[in-house]
Amino acid sequence: MSNSNHNSGQRNMLIAQSGGPSAAVNASLAGAVAAGMASEKIGHVLGAVHGMQGLLDRRIVNISEQIESGQDIERLVHTPSMALGSSRYKIKKEVEEKEFGKITEILKEYDVGYFFYNGGNDSMDTVARLSDYFRGIGEDIRAIGIPKTVDNDLEYTDHTPGFGSAARYIATSVAEVYLDVTVYPVPTVAIIEIMGRNAGWLTAASALARESTPAPHLIYLPEVVFDMDSFLGDVEEAMGKHPSIVIAISEGIHYKNGLYVADTGAPPDAFGHKTLGGAAVECEHYIKRATDIPNLKTRVIVPNALQRVGGHVASSTDLEESYQCGCKAVEAAERGETGVMITIERLSDDPYVSRFASHGLTDIANKEKKVPASWINELGNDVTDEMVTYLKPLVRGEAVEQTKGGLPVFYELDRTMLVSPEDVSPAG
Repeated sequence: MSNSNHNSGQRNMLIAQSGGPSAAVNASLAGAVAAGMASEKIGHVLGAVHGMQGLLDRRIVNISEQIESGQDIERLVHTPSMALGSSRYKIKKEVEEKEFGKITEILKEYDVGYFFYNGGNDSMDTVARLSDYFRGIGEDIRAIGIPKTVDNDLEYTDHTPGFGSAARYIATSVAEVYLDVTVYPVPTVAIIEIMGRNAGWLTAASALARESTPAPHLIYLPEVVFDMDSFLGDVEEAMGKHPSIVIAISEGIHYKNGLYVADTGAPPDAFGHKTLGGAAVECEHYIKRATDIPNLKTRVIVPNALQRVGGHVASSTDLEESYQCGCKAVEAAERGETGVMITIERLSDDPYVSRFASHGLTDIANKEKKVPASWINELGNDVTDEMVTYLKPLVRGEAVEQTKGGLPVFYELDRTMLVSPEDVSPAG
């Protein structure tokens, strides 16, 4: 399947992945790779190992030399995490001119005319700035953003690739936790801490567990100010109605003064984001101290990385749309677009119909799409039917993966097979 012939007039494409992994980010990579290898305008399909940091270090592989068949593409679609690896490298404003100049030099060395960055908010900011830089110096390199984040917090797209599969994992897990805590005749409060620093979309997805169980009984999103005493009152009221309850909370719940319940005190990351963890434990400790429910058992569940790379419960809707986002990015670049992100537009809930478009990154970069206030109940401890209607189509469909011995077969790129500019030049 290799498209190694680099004809005159063709330019190479390069793609990189950034930020946190998901169950669907490799599906977008597979779509971009497949479209690039099929394009008459593109020579080699290259990848930067470990995102922007890898690009600056010239850690570049020739993906089109490694993909040997359509089966490899299919396996890549169903492989969670990030086949190219990731980084959280931030190009700071004070060194932007120097590092963007170096990136331009490297891309020209590798005869790259099409650059794709697959990531979330911070990645889209990088693509926007890089695209402006290319235009400013008159360099014909088209830069396109491919959305990816389980947080679902990118503007101008109905939802983001990776979110549907993570939402399905959360809903499934919440239902299973409920079945677990109701086994014994002991009053139990189970608190599940779900990813989401400032946007509660993934925590809200726990509501889908109600398709088969009463859980979750309470849901707390970071869009609503959290009050520990009100939380305790909600718990005691729910325990008065149910022998055991399951609570879904976002890792980013915060008090009125703006402090996160789970602020670890650790230094922020390269992008200024707080390191969070432990909100569920704080809530559990408060319940133990303040409630007088006799014989109460408490339990904290933190899905951690599993909620974002749980490919065994991936949504086929999510994988199919993620793949198409990769394809559409290549098509947009071939049309001459640059400085845009591929978006998904919802045309109908039931039957679910969507289409793909693109939107300028200046409207998207450094912005967060949060859960609308109208989709959260008045008490701030649940979501509305509008949220459930929005969520349902995104988790549908069984993702049929290749298996061996009952276990999934994943695809791995060899990140050590680095190529030089001479390997992928028109004469190479």
